[in-house]
Amino acid sequence: MLKNAILLVCLAAASWLAAGCGGDSHADAKPAGPQALPVKVITAEARMVPFSTDYLATLKSRNSSVLQPQVEGDIIKVFVRSGQRVEAGTPILQIDPRKQEATLNNQEAAHQSKVATMEQNRIDLERKKKLYGAGVISKSDLDTAQSLYNVSKADVDALEASIREQSVQLRYYTVKAPAAGIIGDIPVRVGDRVTTQTVLTTLDRGAEMEAYVYVPSEKSSQVHIGMPVDLLDDSGKAVARTRIRFVSPRVDPDSQTLLVKTTVPNPEGKFRNDQQVHSRVVWSEQKKPVIPLVAVSRMSGKMFAFVAEGQGSQAVARQRVIEVGDMVGNDYVVLEGIQPGDKVIVTSVQMLADGMPVIPQAASSN
Repeated sequence: MLKNAILLVCLAAASWLAAGCGGDSHADAKPAGPQALPVKVITAEARMVPFSTDYLATLKSRNSSVLQPQVEGDIIKVFVRSGQRVEAGTPILQIDPRKQEATLNNQEAAHQSKVATMEQNRIDLERKKKLYGAGVISKSDLDTAQSLYNVSKADVDALEASIREQSVQLRYYTVKAPAAGIIGDIPVRVGDRVTTQTVLTTLDRGAEMEAYVYVPSEKSSQVHIGMPVDLLDDSGKAVARTRIRFVSPRVDPDSQTLLVKTTVPNPEGKFRNDQQVHSRVVWSEQKKPVIPLVAVSRMSGKMFAFVAEGQGSQAVARQRVIEVGDMVGNDYVVLEGIQPGDKVIVTSVQMLADGMPVIPQAASSN
């Protein structure tokens, strides 16, 4: 009996040891880690980026004319239409010239009468000179004849000057283009009475324009001739770069702004007179890294980006606090937090956590 009991105890101990060894092997097995997330990355590159401020600018043509009549009257004909390109001397509109023509005709008739009188006085003067030479008449009679001739000649000269003036005045009743260009809006119509203050239309000769930019007075010490100014389209993209060529010597006392002007080339005519556009005054340009907008996240008032550190299966995502400046297209200019050469993650940003394994893949250039 004793031998049987000892045998049972030995078997139980062997079973317990076997169970203990099996438990230790399960305890040594390591749990599986989180699966690495495939992400797209771009290499941060340093670019020359502007440090600038945006302002509204007004474009003004240096080659635009406002056409106003030099005489008063009723419009009887309009020869052109708005938007039409014309050459120098092209008739624009006709003001009723009949009153002026009648005045000119009357003066020409009076001129003929005055010329006849002058000619008669000339003949009389020549005759009296001969009579005076023969001692038939006195010096007084000769002087009287000379005086009459002088007066009649002065009348003729004065009337001829008046006729020339009225002839020139008559030409003003046909308003002509002073130069080649494009006709603007024509606010007057046939039958309207116009004065010398009436605006008939505008004539735009194209070519370069000027951008009027008003900079706050506190920036006046930073403005100088030659400073770059970019003109922007509706998306904020620079479409033309100009440079400041004029800085006003005084600040406007009402708006407390400083006027600066730039010359804007306009060979294709894409800008219009009095057009308002967005402009960007570039204070300085520096090389800074830029990263896409999609790589940036915001939380608790701070901005973050993830950078892939390591290679292959050993790569992890590291979250960095960044400071950004202006946007250039769809990219942020990074002032702090990212260095050129960093592998910036641009996909699945919202799914990442600091230290999370990732599989970096090069993002498409598109």
